[in-house]
Formats: sequence, C-alpha cells, structure tokens
Amino acid sequence: MSSLKVYNTLTRQKEEFKSITPGHVGMYVCGPTVSGESHLGHARPYITFDIVYRYLQYLGYKIRYVRNITDAGHFEEEGREAEDKISKKAVIEKLEPMELVQKYTNLFHWAMKQFNTIEPSIEPTATGHIVEQIVMIEKIIKDGYAYVANGSVYFDVEKYNADYSKKGLPYGILSGRVLDDQMDTTRDLDNQDEKRNKSDFALWKNAPPEHIMRWASPWGEGFPGWHIECSAMSTKYLGQQFDIHGGGMDLQFPHHECEIAQSAVCNEQMAARYWMHNNMITINGRKMGKSYNNVIKLSELFSGDHPILQQSYSPMTVRFFILQTHYRSTLDFGNEALQAAEKGLKRLWEAHEALQKMKVTYFEFDAEKADAETDTKVLTLLDEFDTFMNDDFSTAKVLANMFEIVPVINSIKNKHISSATALNRDTFDLMKLKMKVFIEDIFGLKSELEGDNNKLNGVLQVLIELRKEAKAKKDYATSDAIRKQLLAVGIALKDEKDGNISYALL
Repeated sequence: MSSLKVYNTLTRQKEEFKSITPGHVGMYVCGPTVSGESHLGHARPYITFDIVYRYLQYLGYKIRYVRNITDAGHFEEEGREAEDKISKKAVIEKLEPMELVQKYTNLFHWAMKQFNTIEPSIEPTATGHIVEQIVMIEKIIKDGYAYVANGSVYFDVEKYNADYSKKGLPYGILSGRVLDDQMDTTRDLDNQDEKRNKSDFALWKNAPPEHIMRWASPWGEGFPGWHIECSAMSTKYLGQQFDIHGGGMDLQFPHHECEIAQSAVCNEQMAARYWMHNNMITINGRKMGKSYNNVIKLSELFSGDHPILQQSYSPMTVRFFILQTHYRSTLDFGNEALQAAEKGLKRLWEAHEALQKMKVTYFEFDAEKADAETDTKVLTLLDEFDTFMNDDFSTAKVLANMFEIVPVINSIKNKHISSATALNRDTFDLMKLKMKVFIEDIFGLKSELEGDNNKLNGVLQVLIELRKEAKAKKDYATSDAIRKQLLAVGIALKDEKDGNISYALL
C-alpha cells in the first residue's frame, strides 16, 4: 500500500504524512463561532475533517481530535469592521450571551449528528480558557512582541516579522502574503489609532462600560481577541507542536497566520506540521453572502424552507454531495447537482445493501470458472480505494471506482451473472468487506430508513389511537375505514388479545 500524502498549505505541496509520535496523531480544527445557526458553508470543513479523522483511524492511528467552540472574542476579519459577534447577537436576540451560546451550540451539535460526524476527543471553549489566553498574552508582552494601549493589548506584527523572518517564521509564511503589501492595502478599521501599525491585531480588548462579556486581566476588564484562543487551546491539549491544523480556506489569513505568530513567540516553533484547508462552497456560481440572499442554514437545507431550494435535501445526500468533489476544489451548490447526488447515493446504497445481504457459500465458487477479466477489474478498483485516499484524501476518485463496481453487484443480484463464475471467492469477500468499510466507516454514510421508520411508526400510532377511539365510541365505520385504507397501502393492523393493536408491513 502507498503511504499517505497530505497537501500542506504551509509548503504548498503534497508531503508524506509522518506523525510526530509514531502511531498517534494530534489534530486541531477551528470550530464554529456560535453566534448564529450553522449554514451550508459550515458543513464542508466538519465533514472534510471527519473523513480525515476516520481515515487516520482506518490506518491504525490513535487520534486526539480537538475542535473548539468560539463563544467569545474580538473578531478581526479581513476587510470587515472588528466586532464581538456573541455580545452583538445576544443584544439583538435579547438573550444572555451564554444563553445564546448554548442555543447555537446545541443546534450545531444537532446538525453534526445529522451528518453522522464523529464527536471530537475534546471540544474546548474560549470562555473556558481565559486564564490560558492571559498567560500566553503575558509571555508575548514580556518577550517584546505585544504592547498595551488604553487597556487593550496588540500584537506587534512588524517587530515580529523583522525578528522571526530570520528564524524562518515570517508573518505571511502560510498565506504567502508580504507584510509591506498587507500594510499598503489594509483599510482603516476599528481602533487603528491605538495600534502602532495597521497590521497589528488584538490579543485583548478593553471592555467599554456597556460591554456584557468581560473578564478581569492585568490590563483591566476586557475580553480576548479572536486568534489567541486557538493558540492557547491547541498548545494546552496537543502540545507546543502537533500534527495537523485544519479549517476552511477563509481562515488562512488572518486567523491562522496570526496563530502561527503567537505560537512562535510562545513556543519558538511552528505550531503544526501540516496545515490543511478545505475550499469554499458557492451557490449557483456565487459566493455565499447576505446581500445575495443565498446563505442557507442547515435546518433550512434539511427542510427545504429557503427560496433557492426546490426541495429538502437529507443530511446523507449533502454529505455524499460534498464527498463527490476533492476537498481542496471549489464546490458549487445547486438544485440540479444536489438532486443528482440524491439519485447517485440511492443507487450506491441500494447496491451496497444488496451486496451485504448476499449469502454465498464457499462451495459455489470455482476458481477455474471465474471470469479473469472481471475479477482483475474488481480487484484493481478495490485496491485503488486505498491508493486514492492516500493521495490527499481523494474521496471523489474512490466514489468513481465504487460506481464502476455497482454494475457488477447489480448483475450478481439480478442473476445476470453468477458470483461464482464472475469472481474468485477471495475477490468477492474483499469486495463485500471494502465496500462496507469505505462506505460506512470511512465515508460515514448510513441508511436514512431508520429515521423514516421512526416517523412512520409515529404516524401509525396516531392512526391506531384514532381507531381505538372510534371503536370505543362504537363508530365501526371509521374504525373499519382506517383498517381498510392502511391495508390498501400494505399495512395490516391486528387486534391483539390484550386490547392493543399491532401492525405489520406487507
């Protein structure tokens, strides 16, 4: 088997993956800011890194997966006015900040469960690590790379860049941006008059009297900047250097760039060996944005309740849709593409289920009668599952191979060909095993019939209760009508001796 190669944003090339500690992987992924409900754009990074997590497990690694919850912070994003999103939204919704945080954290967890993502090993919050952030800020000030201004603390980017460029860790090492160019194009935004340089960013912000979220610090009451939380939490749970740092491409700059600088000052080394970034999702060729009215919340996606949507799309359809494109490529969302994914998933899952149900005995196989061409083709397709995943997690290529195997499975199911004359026994067993492992364990796809069955059971219980009430009132016409109409659609009701009513699907 080929070794795993990962595209490292830091070096801009694929590299052979070698963990710091053999057999163990530390992975940090930037989690959601819980100031609002998660949208379609949030689905991609967490499904992407769920695949990374699952595949590393398949390779035998023990993983500590840390994904934070940002529930406080001063957000400085490129080209936007800096703000405290949590406090701002709490005022709008007339909720306590932590009440708002709990509401949207619960919604995020619900959505991740629908997508069948594995929970991270640790899910730390920014508010739960204020002490660690303050300690890190104090170290940066002590070393001369941050300064206090009116109760706020700013990172001195120019001084850092001058000194750490000599150590091979310049500011801009990840994004490829040159500091002089950044300063020429930086807009005059929040508190620029407090900063020594336009490119400096906040480590701690002084809290004005009206600000709700505030903590005591050596510089007065305030709240942390956005970037410092991830440096503090990744260091605490994964060490001064860890294996993988992941997130969306939009986080490369300034967030991850600032993380690298902060951690370099405190730990004197690059925070992570491999920096992985998934590309963006567009909607019908356009970037998602409120001005385009094309930001689709995950609950709207699942219910179909959005003007752009022609129908609802199940979580597994969305997951499958995301896996059809390499994580570093742009993914364009549209109704036609989602509907095609829905059909593709149905075809793949039906073949997978049929394969797993096949009961073939050892004596049915005859190696001399096996079709050598078909057998070799299937073996090659199966072997490439690992080859493609080892090539920077190429899920799309694995799915393409699966769809080449589907006709073989369907031909065996429909008895157009015999498994005994098409494949060797070992090939058949391998096909059955690898399809299950990759579809369910690595790609995280699952049957959605269980959820549908729960809904069906709920509806039937309502009808059964209505029939019981009708019989109690001696309204036999209604009672019989319910029984007959259910029977017509393949559901038989049975009156049990204890007075209960059971049902069976015919």
